[in-house]
Amino acid sequence: MTTTYSSDFPFDDLQGLLRFGHRHLKDSCFLLLRVADAKAAKQWLADAPVSSAIQNGSRPKTALQIAFSVAGLRALGLRESVIGDFSDEFISGMAGHESRSRRLGDVDGNSPEYWAWGGGEQQTPHVLLLLYAEAGKIAPWRKKAQGKPFAEAFELLAELPTDDLGAIEPFGFVDGISQPELDWAGTQAIDSHGRDGFSNLLAVGEVVLGYRNEYGQYTVRPLIDPMHDPGAALLPAAEDRPGLKDFARNGSYLVLRQLGQDVPGFWQFIDKASGGDATQREQLAAAMVGRQRDGRPLLPPAAAEIPGIPADDSLNSFNYLSDPAGMRCPIGAHVRRANPRSGDMPSASGCIFSRLLKILGFGLNRHDQDLIASTRFHRLLRRGRPYGPLLTPEQAVKADAPAAERGLQFICLVANISRQFEFVQNAWMVNSKFAGLQQERDPLLAHRQPLNDGTPTDQFHRPDPAGPVQTVAHLPQFISVRGGAYFFMPGLSAIRYLAALPTQGDQPS
Repeated sequence: MTTTYSSDFPFDDLQGLLRFGHRHLKDSCFLLLRVADAKAAKQWLADAPVSSAIQNGSRPKTALQIAFSVAGLRALGLRESVIGDFSDEFISGMAGHESRSRRLGDVDGNSPEYWAWGGGEQQTPHVLLLLYAEAGKIAPWRKKAQGKPFAEAFELLAELPTDDLGAIEPFGFVDGISQPELDWAGTQAIDSHGRDGFSNLLAVGEVVLGYRNEYGQYTVRPLIDPMHDPGAALLPAAEDRPGLKDFARNGSYLVLRQLGQDVPGFWQFIDKASGGDATQREQLAAAMVGRQRDGRPLLPPAAAEIPGIPADDSLNSFNYLSDPAGMRCPIGAHVRRANPRSGDMPSASGCIFSRLLKILGFGLNRHDQDLIASTRFHRLLRRGRPYGPLLTPEQAVKADAPAAERGLQFICLVANISRQFEFVQNAWMVNSKFAGLQQERDPLLAHRQPLNDGTPTDQFHRPDPAGPVQTVAHLPQFISVRGGAYFFMPGLSAIRYLAALPTQGDQPS
């Protein structure tokens, strides 16, 4: 099955963050808002300079993006019959259930009860406003973008810190290297299990609602009958049900988590575990992350070209097929967990009988080939920003390293919160048995709580071709969750629809 996206894909209805990321806009301001006056909020929304994904040649000097929690959509008057067709995860929220918190690893000190925001009803934002500008110009852009009705419309719940650290994240590693390439032109076939190897080219419907995903299906989303809602004329038609209007088309779910990073704690632990040897310190840190500090992978380039990755992309053109035991890049390394670069299994190649054998578990080259789910069904489009003053590893290892709030405003865009973000977080990051490993979770991101039977999970294993597996034990927790929420980032037509919703008490015209 092949889906074709024409050259006139509706980028004018797509918020720019989905396509660009705005990395050239060095200054940013993330505001968590609550709706104080719904009528004023809709007046502001009607004129808000929301940035689209149109590419006009010259890069923009500013950008504004907006997303809403389920509470925010309700505050603006969106009908419950429409809200009910959003995903259960979005409706219940990131901190909505204890079982979800457990799956996400939000336990003990990471529990929502300790969050600075997002952990309770009054702490949950209605609106996420993302502002970007060229260096030194965020203040005038914020003043201009907010406009006159803004102060009446919203109350500020929190302003999340962001800082420009260049290309690196607070631990000192080049970040944002591996991102899926969205197949805007529909050049790659879509089917449920049709590609043997890893591809970095992803169906648009994996990130943008209203289009076919990697299963060749449309994600369930709110569709509106224009016969019952004349205002729905503002919305695009549903691609799979043309008689209905698609409120979610060209929108995406936005996951936001504020992650505090203990930079001195990380490097001081690594330094101690390396016996104070600077070379071994770098090697251990690279093994835990899965890349060198400058972004270089720990493996050579892949033998064959990977779809969606340019052949000259030396930082990204690799997979883990040549390193099944993790001799060069440990299986439990952070980037290997986040993106195992695995293809479909069983293989789609060969005759029907050969494929049947693999479905039944026979004919595999290795017994562990089917331990990791195909990556293409679980990719995330990341758009986060770091915060806090830069601290180099050389500074961080010192006993008097300056303490400060440092971390990452983690943002990812997905079309299915459960199958993408929650799966990666639960099955790959905090799972102590990822890919057949035992007694270890993600060395950077995860908590260190023991298993139910008391088995410790605060370990990291490095296979050594020259001898036994090297074990680093008693890892402390390097990252803590400070807040989080699920949002919906609508298309521009849906924003106009929200702005036109009647406010309770308005007189019909």
